Amino acid sequence: MRYILRTEGLTKVFGHGQRAVDQVSLHVPEGGVYGLLGPNGAGKSTTLKMVTGMLHPTGGSMILDGHPWSRRDLYDIGALIEQPPVYPNLTARQNLKVRTTLFGLPDERIDQALSIAGLSDTGSKKAGQFSLGMKQRLGIANAILTNPRLLILDEPTNGLDPLGIEELRGMIRSFPQQGMSVIVSSHILSEVSVLADHIGIIADGRLAYENELHAGEDLEGLFMDVLRRSR
Repeated sequence: MRYILRTEGLTKVFGHGQRAVDQVSLHVPEGGVYGLLGPNGAGKSTTLKMVTGMLHPTGGSMILDGHPWSRRDLYDIGALIEQPPVYPNLTARQNLKVRTTLFGLPDERIDQALSIAGLSDTGSKKAGQFSLGMKQRLGIANAILTNPRLLILDEPTNGLDPLGIEELRGMIRSFPQQGMSVIVSSHILSEVSVLADHIGIIADGRLAYENELHAGEDLEGLFMDVLRRSR
């Protein structure tokens, strides 16, 4: 199997010896959706922040698309972590124009990203007037502007209503067909169960489980069993 991302013994220790991520070795297959699960505070976001260059690992290594990770690879990694980076006084198009200017990308990438995110018809409406779901979609549009090989979405459905969750679910499912492998981090098991084809479960900073997710599998039962065994 070909992996878009592998981490080997990835570790992050903060001040006073707080080990937030401890020897995590992920295997994220190319061309699918990988669900990264765990309780709040388990180390999911810290792991993803290292992959996206927001945090520097204390130890271990990362392999992206078969070669050692470097900051040059950030062009091939799109991410939405925590709050979407939105300029409230700019339109959706103007928000994306900031990033295309930074990366020297053609304006047609803006049209493509807005279309994929379902924001083509927002016109002159300022992003500060967007609903939470629209802001989330704008954050995803921003993340896919560079047409990344790997897209990382950390708790993408937080705060969304059922309709917003359904729309986002369809969008995420479409990304592998567009050449983007996806990591979705969430503590909402029902969402991951309908999105992911592989999962990893992090508990207390360690990777406690990793495997393919089969249709109809009892993810909640598996998750609780893994957490009990990891104590």
